[in-house]
Amino acid sequence: MSSISEKTNKRNLQVIYGISVAIPLAVAFLFFGNNITKIEGLNVSFLPHLNAGLNSLTFICLMIGGFAIRQKNVKLHRATMLSAFLLSSVFLISYVLYHNNAPHTKFGGEGIIKIIYLAILLTHILLAIVVVPFVLLAIYYAWTGQIETHKKIVKYTYPIWSYVAFSGVVVYFMISPYYK
Repeated sequence: MSSISEKTNKRNLQVIYGISVAIPLAVAFLFFGNNITKIEGLNVSFLPHLNAGLNSLTFICLMIGGFAIRQKNVKLHRATMLSAFLLSSVFLISYVLYHNNAPHTKFGGEGIIKIIYLAILLTHILLAIVVVPFVLLAIYYAWTGQIETHKKIVKYTYPIWSYVAFSGVVVYFMISPYYK
């Protein structure tokens, strides 16, 4: 472990866990809160396209970051993974802003394509919620020099986060013909 005290480490982990619970709750409130925070007249029609771009860039950063660390390029790895985190954070804000201010878009496909769409969407949403604490923990452990713990957690975090970023783009392409 790094030079961080056990007490400080415990407090920091409690903050991470608190944030990990607060984020999905805040998103759910804003998403399902009857547009309590809706901003009248705000044009958000461009945000799904921006969100797809943010997810695409996140996925690219994750792929470059994974490649970089396998090549022992810690500096590039750190830069791309922090970029992926920043892009994901901007995505989350944009996603909530859009869904709080735009009418719901229904997927218009039928049959097997609808089942595929719903399966991808459901796994995307569930894993997006699940991955939040793991991403925060991975960043925290790396930041505090707890590299062995960081390595253990990213074994699971990296593929889940990659799937969430990639599946977000897939969901966008599947539903984009139905945007009004």
